[in-house]
Amino acid sequence: MDSPDLITQAIQGDREAFIRLIREIENSLYNTAISMLRKEEDAADAIQETILKAYKSMHTLREPQYFKTWMFRILINECNTLLSRRSLSTSYAEVPAEHQAQSSPYDEVDMREAVDQLEETKRIVIVLHYFEDMSLRQVADTLGLSESAVKMRLSRARKELYQKFKNFREVKLHVEPV
Repeated sequence: MDSPDLITQAIQGDREAFIRLIREIENSLYNTAISMLRKEEDAADAIQETILKAYKSMHTLREPQYFKTWMFRILINECNTLLSRRSLSTSYAEVPAEHQAQSSPYDEVDMREAVDQLEETKRIVIVLHYFEDMSLRQVADTLGLSESAVKMRLSRARKELYQKFKNFREVKLHVEPV
């Protein structure tokens, strides 16, 4: 059975159809939550709350083709709620140490790690557009932005990532063997 039929059934209250829909997007939800929250337990909480809210209000979804966008909007709102609570109560253990080990230029550079280092507004558009394969329109709808704002954030994020990798290559090329 394809997703549009499942969505229609879920809207009509079919619990099994809803569960199958969630299973189809659970990895995408997790990847988005972890990229925003960076903590497993917070990501799990956000996803759980997202699924619960979506299940309770599934009957309000007017346009079945926007199910995924709708789910991501709920998830992003949950992540932002957790982030705002977290910023109000940062524990001493969460404060980064001043003398953390500097990564060596020989360390492998991972695109996902580089994306995770972007500020949230840039990171979330990259994750949704490239990792979750959402169109610009879907990203704009999910984040409540215009398509031009999404394009601008993507452009800035790509430039920043390009710069990080360019600098990494230059450092690696100029390091002399020991």
